[in-house]
Amino acid sequence: MSTISAPTSRTTRLGRAARDWFGPGTVISGLVLLIAVLWALFPALFTHYDPNDGGDTAALLAPSLEHWFGTDQTGRDVFTRVVYGASQSLLAALVAVGVGLILGSAIGLIAGTRRGWIDDVLMRFIDVLLSIPAILLSLSIVIVLGFGTINAAVAVGVTAIAQFARLSRSEAVRINTSDFVAAAYGSGGSFFSVLFRHVLPNSISPVLSLAVLQIGSAILQISTLGFLGYGTPPPTPEWGLIIAEGRNFVATAWWLTVLPGLIVMAIVLATHQIGNTLRKATS
Repeated sequence: MSTISAPTSRTTRLGRAARDWFGPGTVISGLVLLIAVLWALFPALFTHYDPNDGGDTAALLAPSLEHWFGTDQTGRDVFTRVVYGASQSLLAALVAVGVGLILGSAIGLIAGTRRGWIDDVLMRFIDVLLSIPAILLSLSIVIVLGFGTINAAVAVGVTAIAQFARLSRSEAVRINTSDFVAAAYGSGGSFFSVLFRHVLPNSISPVLSLAVLQIGSAILQISTLGFLGYGTPPPTPEWGLIIAEGRNFVATAWWLTVLPGLIVMAIVLATHQIGNTLRKATS
């Protein structure tokens, strides 16, 4: 029975992975993220308008074939500003996730492998971070650091440290109790050699899956800071700022907020879909 069930089990897992990665939801999400990345890298390929200067274009034009997302109160093409805003928002999200991933994983790995009083101290620090609402903590940090895209990204990244630390610690504890880790210590391996050769490689997959999920959350938080005026200063296009600039015209020019908001929502949902698929594949 075992010789038949093993190939069948592998075939079942491969079939499930194929359905996850090539399902319509994941494929569409991948296309959405690809378009967003291309916007960030090559914005001029998608629009010929200036994102900061409307020129002689009339203000508050409704969406049309010439202006897909209409124009704003100064005549600027809204679609152009959304396209050029991708570089600001996606860069900030990647920086934020990088800060949370590096610092949080380091804290979690040290706490999960050293244990004892080091674990207690580090986890109490993480508990403090978790007790503060993310938006309040990010606002406090960005006020101290100053306004700007990178400062907002760092502030959002600090709020993500706790989640990475808790997951990284739980994985480190699981791996650290394995026989091969005990054998590595028994053969004379130092703490750092065991950490980087055995614990980190075997615990990184769930953490990377969380990082993909956190990109969407980071985009939302950075857009929130931009909406409140604590992110990228105008006239540089950034998704939260674009939505904020149109909030006074919701009744007469709904496209200023609705269409950029739909773009942000689509990208956030796409990152969550890809992250969930990656999590299933590595679990």
